[in-house]
Amino acid sequence: MSHSSVAQQPTIMVFGDSLSAAYGISRSAGWVNLMQQSLQQSHPQYQIVNVSISGETANGGVRRLTKAVREHQPSIVILELGANDALRGRPVADIHADLSRLIQDIKKSGAQVILAGMQLPPNYGDGYTKKFKAMYPSLAQKFKVTLVPFLLDGITPEQFQADNLHPTAAAQAQILQNILPHLQPLL
Repeated sequence: MSHSSVAQQPTIMVFGDSLSAAYGISRSAGWVNLMQQSLQQSHPQYQIVNVSISGETANGGVRRLTKAVREHQPSIVILELGANDALRGRPVADIHADLSRLIQDIKKSGAQVILAGMQLPPNYGDGYTKKFKAMYPSLAQKFKVTLVPFLLDGITPEQFQADNLHPTAAAQAQILQNILPHLQPLL
């Protein structure tokens, strides 16, 4: 990795699923685009690259990460994965293993990691939802990475699309506010 090119224009890569890919809303209304607009004012030297894919799993992310890191050479990666794995009922230990590998691989590339924590609706059972929620702080502590405790914190029920999973355009500014205080110290 050429340090001069990274120094010229550091890149923040968002590596996530539909919550970062602006599912069901215009891409320009998504929190990643709002972050880009916000940083153009405060930190214009940063370039934002969104490689999020709707439906992506932590497991799928493991297969895609190396190419994305090589292509974009990010200095910061916002890792927002795991929810789709859980919605498919994958064992939390397997999701934990995939996220661990993603975090380690991102850190090996020299980039800093911001891990976006997620929670599940209660219909997945108390034991599973608690283990899933606890997984994110546990990973952040283990690998000493920045944690956004809950990406969708403060999003009200009426700010979700009809599927009750994906936030509306109106909720995107709140998602950005959940991320920015954790991102600012790394800039």
